[in-house]
Amino acid sequence: MNTLAKSQENEMVAVEVQFTKDMICLVLSDGREVKTPLEFYPRLTKATEAQLKNYRFIGDGSGIHWEALDEDLSVESIVLGRKAYNYSKAG
Repeated sequence: MNTLAKSQENEMVAVEVQFTKDMICLVLSDGREVKTPLEFYPRLTKATEAQLKNYRFIGDGSGIHWEALDEDLSVESIVLGRKAYNYSKAG
């Protein structure tokens, strides 16, 4: 029986971020490429192309920060397809 062990090799670390019209695309340090719908992240959906490209990695690549958008996303959340909470729709 084989099991997956959690190790540093399995950590989700981004080395590149790209965007299509409707997807955020990450390249991870282990070579995986992951695409997640941009609509999961309302602040990114509303951003201009220039704003999307103006990001920096935080936490040694475990997170992504967009200063102009006041947005921080964890790579793990993007990989797992977790939607960002939309505070503007909160009641």
